[in-house]
Amino acid sequence: MSTLKKTVGRTLALTTLLMGGAIYYFITVSLYEPSEDLFDFPVPKNAELVQENIYGKSYDWSPTSEENGIPLGYELAIKASGWKKGERDGASIYYTKGTNKIDLISSTKHLNILKVN
Repeated sequence: MSTLKKTVGRTLALTTLLMGGAIYYFITVSLYEPSEDLFDFPVPKNAELVQENIYGKSYDWSPTSEENGIPLGYELAIKASGWKKGERDGASIYYTKGTNKIDLISSTKHLNILKVN
């Protein structure tokens, strides 16, 4: 009987962990949308576009900072979209997907997403 309780307990714990992870993943991903102008790089849905030019877009977005970078949920959404994190240079992080490259620059409450040639 003790072995059965352990097995059921482990199964419930594992199921709870997996369900929690799946729910977190889908909620996190649903907060971002691909930008066609930026090689379908994910952009936070609640970020406010403040500037746009041929090189990229600038957004006001309060969760980002120069010290801490972007939130973990945004990093997960970028990774889930197939982008690979590359080198970091201060507040700038490079991401690649195939032949496309993005420079993501985070500063206090501001986000720049630039296409790299």
